Amino acid sequence: MTSVLSYFGLYVLTRKQANGFLSQVPVFFFFFFFFQTMANEHSPLLVHGVYSMMEGSPKSNPRKLNTFFGVMVPTILSMFSIVLFLRTGFVVGHAGLLHGFLMLFVAYFIISLTILSICAISTNGAVEGGGAYFMISRSLGPEFGGSIGLMFYLAKVCACGVYVLGLVEAILDIFGKDPGSAVSHGVRVLPQGYWYTVLYSSLVLLLCMVVCLVGAHIYAKASFIILLVVTVSLISIIISPLILSPQHFNITHTYGNNHTVTVNPSYTGFNSTTLKNNLGPQYSLDYSTNTMMSFATVFAVMFTSCTGIMAGANMSGELKNPSESIPKGTIMAVSYTFTVYVLLFLLLGSTCDRLLLINDYAVFQRVNVWPPFVTIGVYCASLSAAMCSMIGASRILHALALDQLFGLPLAPATVTSSSGNPWVSVLYTWALVQCTLFAGQLNVIAGIVTVFYLLAYAAVDLACLALEWASAPNFRPTFQFFSWHTCLLGIISCVVMMFVINPVYSSASIVLLLLLLLFLHYRSPTSSWGYISQALIFHQVRKYLLMLDSRKDHVKFWRPQVLLMVANPRSSCQLICFVNQLKKGGLFVLGHVQIGDLDLLPADPVQSQYNFWLSLVDKLGVKAFVDLTLSPSVRQGTQHLLRITGLGGMKPNTLVLGFYDNCYPEDYFLQDPANFPPVRHAESPRALHPEEYVSIIQDAIKMGKNVCLGRYFFQLPPETKGIRGNDNVDTIDVWPTNLLSPGSASYADVSSLFLLQMACVLNMANRWRRARLRIFVCVESELGDQGWLAKEEQFRELLGKLRIRAAIKIVAWDNVARMCRGPNSESQKLTEDFLCAVNALLREHSSTAAVRFLYLPHPPSSSQLSQQYLTQLDTLTRDLGPTLLIHGVTPVTCTEL
Repeated sequence: MTSVLSYFGLYVLTRKQANGFLSQVPVFFFFFFFFQTMANEHSPLLVHGVYSMMEGSPKSNPRKLNTFFGVMVPTILSMFSIVLFLRTGFVVGHAGLLHGFLMLFVAYFIISLTILSICAISTNGAVEGGGAYFMISRSLGPEFGGSIGLMFYLAKVCACGVYVLGLVEAILDIFGKDPGSAVSHGVRVLPQGYWYTVLYSSLVLLLCMVVCLVGAHIYAKASFIILLVVTVSLISIIISPLILSPQHFNITHTYGNNHTVTVNPSYTGFNSTTLKNNLGPQYSLDYSTNTMMSFATVFAVMFTSCTGIMAGANMSGELKNPSESIPKGTIMAVSYTFTVYVLLFLLLGSTCDRLLLINDYAVFQRVNVWPPFVTIGVYCASLSAAMCSMIGASRILHALALDQLFGLPLAPATVTSSSGNPWVSVLYTWALVQCTLFAGQLNVIAGIVTVFYLLAYAAVDLACLALEWASAPNFRPTFQFFSWHTCLLGIISCVVMMFVINPVYSSASIVLLLLLLLFLHYRSPTSSWGYISQALIFHQVRKYLLMLDSRKDHVKFWRPQVLLMVANPRSSCQLICFVNQLKKGGLFVLGHVQIGDLDLLPADPVQSQYNFWLSLVDKLGVKAFVDLTLSPSVRQGTQHLLRITGLGGMKPNTLVLGFYDNCYPEDYFLQDPANFPPVRHAESPRALHPEEYVSIIQDAIKMGKNVCLGRYFFQLPPETKGIRGNDNVDTIDVWPTNLLSPGSASYADVSSLFLLQMACVLNMANRWRRARLRIFVCVESELGDQGWLAKEEQFRELLGKLRIRAAIKIVAWDNVARMCRGPNSESQKLTEDFLCAVNALLREHSSTAAVRFLYLPHPPSSSQLSQQYLTQLDTLTRDLGPTLLIHGVTPVTCTEL
């Protein structure tokens, strides 16, 4: 937007002053001298003050710039640019002094909030090259930093092109031939036209590129000379009212259809009447755009002069001490420019009538003791802004390339000279700026530049806000004059200002930011910068975990919180994925016990395994935590995990184990070099004894945990195949009675209700939503049809209270029940025939089920019966397919509101 002003109004800059060759000779000779001295690295532009700040040769120390040359000078020149000379009168004329000062204070208030964030971040550690990009990326992570960095780079590329075109327009306004004349008059010797404009712009851009290729120290010298010239121009503007006498002017403007309007404004000198008349606003028609001005449009123009506050920060790679120079230099530069704008507002408001301010952008030149002073100032400001944009853009691109966020396209931009100058990045930037010059008309591009700048400022405020909210101990900047309130207010101010300036460009820039975020997130660049999101999540999770009070638990809000013990992930992938479907938004932890004694080991071997397990979680796509422990036995390790896994109110209430059998484990990682031990061979002895396995089940029940045993889950189809939704729909079969104790069959005990609840939870999962839930009720035929119907109605009523939708299947099992010799007890062994009959019954009715839920009997209290217990379970579930044996100990269902 700043550049639009240069392109938009430079044609009126000096046309009234080109009355003779002598008045323009100083301008011509200044640029001749300036170009010659700047191009020669052996003839430094500064005789003193520059080499004294260098601690050695450029080869030995690429960081050469101090606070004044590296931060203050670039920032001052970026904030002055062309707006200072061509739009100050425009703002005061339309808005008046009161509204003008209000705009000035609001604009500087907004940028001051961002400056506080810049100072805080830059004083919290070493700042490398890349300026704003480096600060944002190291604070918010590679995705956000890369997105903002690329947009900020493109904004600077476009801004450089606009500044160059603006300078060429200003030069042609004085030295260009009249379009309708073939003969040169006076100093008007330069031919005009589209391709001539491209040629002149390319030459100016080539000069900027040479300066940037030589190095930032040459740019600093050139910038200081330009600052001196601009300062002389400002001094001439300030002293002119003390020398000039009141004047009257005739100004003619030509509108569409050759309609001309002539006004007769006056320059009154210091006059109280003039000051009084210029206090209030008088928004009127803009003579260039022929549009009506308002507070918002004038404020947008005013704000474009404040978008250069990061010019010094972008030089961070060239500064001796960026953490000290950036805050100090930026604050001093902004204070200086604010003072200058206040003085110029007062000067114009008290010496020029409103007609003159509104109808002449170049009012400073018209009322100057020597008009070429202002002409030179405009040329210098344009050239400096172009060089500042190019060198800042090249540093941002170099930082992006070093971080390898965008891959091979930016790989050459990492190359630097022996002195550390990223010359390839400069060439990249030069080529892109050259492309913008062929556009000729850059009003549209320049309009989005300011929006991009504001988006970058908002990102800096967001980075500082995130660091402050994360409350990380290592965020302790030496600059203390900020808080989360200033950061949040800065974000809101920047976003609001974006939409005030241009809602369309603001919306488009946010969309582009989101697309870049998605691209970088999909590309998943790795970095060692740390992620602020992790710090924020930790801070919030800790706060809410403290609020999660286990004493306030209620059965209405119960959910599974599962600890799945995994011996070797190579053979447990399908079970892990299945249990992930059972958690229903609850806690899911993968537990593993490594056998060992820490006293006999030099270091804890478990710590090095966490990354492998976390990678497994990512690979399987499950939402699980990982908890590993070192213990002399699996039983002791499981006890430890059951006690200490989780935090606060988030602790496991259900233990899931793989089934204890002799099935040959299948290796799911045969084609993947995973960092896990190979699976157990069929002839290899088991590391876990039957007694210890059953004892683990007993321990869990004693600790008030529900227990599930999973068998044959390696036969479960992969999740990518999903569940069929046709006539041959998959089913979830539930047998909610203790099949090993026919005489004590009950469908309303805690374990049966828990089994029904878990089956219902699985049916609610996305993958199993289309599966049909079937519940099998075992009855004796001697009850007759009426007894069967009563049993079915009774169970249907129970399901209605529990709000479980399922098909009820009545199964007669008289023949099976008779094989049992009597009520089951630990001292009485069930016959093999009975167990096989129950297994046959299950296979008869549930052979096609996708998964089966069975009642898990309570384990025997005597360890001598452990093998018998496992044998019974093995016979019961043999060749059934995926089966989950469940024993519940806690109430989990509720029939009330």
